[in-house]
Amino acid sequence: METGSCPIATFDGGVDLAKTLESGQSYLWRREDGQMYMNATGGSPWYYTVLPGTTTETNEPEVIRVRQTDGQLEWASSTPHAYEQLVKLLRLDDDLDSVIESIPNDPLIESAYEAHRGMRLVRDPPFGCLISFICSAQMRVSRIYEMQTALASTYGETVHFDGNDYRAFPTPTQLAAADESALRELSLGYRAPYVERTAKMVATGNADPSEAVGLEYEDARESLTRFVGVGDKVADCVLLFSLGYLEAVPLDTWIRTAIEEHYPDCERGSYADTSKAIRERFGGQYAGYAQTYLFHHLRTGEEGD
Repeated sequence: METGSCPIATFDGGVDLAKTLESGQSYLWRREDGQMYMNATGGSPWYYTVLPGTTTETNEPEVIRVRQTDGQLEWASSTPHAYEQLVKLLRLDDDLDSVIESIPNDPLIESAYEAHRGMRLVRDPPFGCLISFICSAQMRVSRIYEMQTALASTYGETVHFDGNDYRAFPTPTQLAAADESALRELSLGYRAPYVERTAKMVATGNADPSEAVGLEYEDARESLTRFVGVGDKVADCVLLFSLGYLEAVPLDTWIRTAIEEHYPDCERGSYADTSKAIRERFGGQYAGYAQTYLFHHLRTGEEGD
């Protein structure tokens, strides 16, 4: 077991763990107190995720626990290299102040940044991220999270760590073995066949979301739309929250509302053209950061929800 801690001031721009992990970017982290996406505040809750075995030398799933308390990040992991994993998963090596400064002056974005200072983008494992956002259509973040928790509890491997049991998100092979009716029983609804068929595509080697890495942005987005149930918005989510395309701006309901009310000149009639216009409005390279701050700001109550 590896344990450690580090001052949050070590990371340029700081870090707010709760806002990072409960901002609708990731559905692969859980709170050990069971209060994930319940707007619970106060205390220093432990969060954990279980990484797929492909990230370790032993091919065993890896449990990582982390919490923020007294200006510190504390962590414990079932295998070595927890710090390096956390830096990757939480993008702790991003210079957050420089990222925000690169975004053109915009009162709404500046307000969102001040309200949620320290929120970072995540870098989730590609398959889990892909399935999460296939399930996101017309769903609130709490319901998306419940679906992914149900998938892990039903099909994922149990990992024993530090006296507790943790469930990994299912592998493509594990999820491909589920039939549509069983997935519907987990409340996936019409998303069930999309999840089943996408898992089979990955399990059989016909396609892999990681194949998008290294392609030009539009080509990477098109690559992801090969998967069943993946349109441009879901593809943008995977590009932004897993594959490192920080320019991606998923056009979900909140962002489309923001475009209508605050950036009407960016509405161009099609997803591709509107997406390009709002990316340029948000500065291009780090437009996805602006999107994520704005999404969370509008959704959580500073501006709505």
